[in-house]
Amino acid sequence: MKKYITTKSRLLYEENKEYVIDGVGSYFHKAKYQDYPISMAYAKGSKLYDVDGNEYIDYVAGFGAMLLGYCPETVDRAVTNQLKRGTHFSAPTKELGELGKRLTEMIPSAEQVSFQNSGTEVVMYALRLARAYTGRYKIVKFEGQYHGWSDEEKISICAGSVEELGDRNCPNKIIHTKGQRLSSADDLIVLPWNDLEILEKTLKEQGDEIAAVITEPIMCDSGPILPLPGFLEGLRKLTIKYKVLLIFDEVITGFRASRGGAQEYYGVTPDISTFAKAIASGYPFGAVVGKKEIMECGLHAAGTFNGNPLGTVAALATMEEISKPGLYEHLEDMGEMLCEGFQRLAKKYNLKVYTRHIGGIFVLYFGFDHDVKDYREWLEFADIEFYEKFVKAMEEYGVRMTDERGREYISAMHTVEDIQRTLEIADVVLVELTA
Repeated sequence: MKKYITTKSRLLYEENKEYVIDGVGSYFHKAKYQDYPISMAYAKGSKLYDVDGNEYIDYVAGFGAMLLGYCPETVDRAVTNQLKRGTHFSAPTKELGELGKRLTEMIPSAEQVSFQNSGTEVVMYALRLARAYTGRYKIVKFEGQYHGWSDEEKISICAGSVEELGDRNCPNKIIHTKGQRLSSADDLIVLPWNDLEILEKTLKEQGDEIAAVITEPIMCDSGPILPLPGFLEGLRKLTIKYKVLLIFDEVITGFRASRGGAQEYYGVTPDISTFAKAIASGYPFGAVVGKKEIMECGLHAAGTFNGNPLGTVAALATMEEISKPGLYEHLEDMGEMLCEGFQRLAKKYNLKVYTRHIGGIFVLYFGFDHDVKDYREWLEFADIEFYEKFVKAMEEYGVRMTDERGREYISAMHTVEDIQRTLEIADVVLVELTA
């Protein structure tokens, strides 16, 4: 088993930097451990192929967008047909209504739908919608949860230590980037996740100023961390009790945890939900769904490419595919194979390894082997350095995983052979790292 040579990627990165900021389209495209990112040439199914001709079993999946794998035939066919008819009309289409109807049938919280073009945009709209409906402006969010890159969304998404987060009962509001307004967090209340006691105290004291509580139903971006038994149910009861809206950010969990998202998986229905990533199999598209009374409160969706024909037909074809029998059973089977395989390796190398899987989301981390309660506990136990070394080495042998976070994505196109090969390479890598 030989390490890949990626000379062309290095040269291409040096050239790109002359013309493109940081040499990449998004800073997520270059991991902290990389001297240069791997440039890809094409993809198919569960595989990516770089400019040097190397093949990668891929668990990044466009950061979750590629639920059906790369180049799914039915989605590509729908988009190709639409290309012949036109890509942008600044007008509604028949397919737009069909997609809206389909989403209301699939998603428990969906009575009406508004379309946007990205995860960041759908959350921006959802927060504005909650404020428009309630007439209040404060929003409760949780430490370590990422809801997009706008000024208000990018608050307390990560930290270098528990100390940086501050007092548990009154956490710090952490600003993350140059140019971000210090006032971005003025209307945010940051709390630790999975803690109903602190949440109720906050709602009791400030509920008349709070428009909504926003949460990932499964904390996916940092961690990932599962909701404690009863937490989501308790969250729903408390928001109803104090007349505060509940927003589920399902940009990641939507259509991955189950057809109806994590809300269907856990049986907890929020007031508003956001979806993007997997909704259109790699095409820029997103949706905000919610109760009709809230959606019709007078806030109108505006955006040049909202509900554009290409994204609409891609999303509609994606919904058709994920509604076919066997998809989620396959995702669960692949996730279980990965969990069992990594646990065998953990025992072999005497490592603490944490694995979980829900639908098309697979969790892998080092340093602990038990469920952690919140982001603070994750920071305390997670061996971030070892995980980064592991991901770097896996990439060198042909397996692409997400850096830092420990959240991997399984697609409909991953096979038993892919999983077996992944575990074989992990075995080689762990020999090197534990030598």
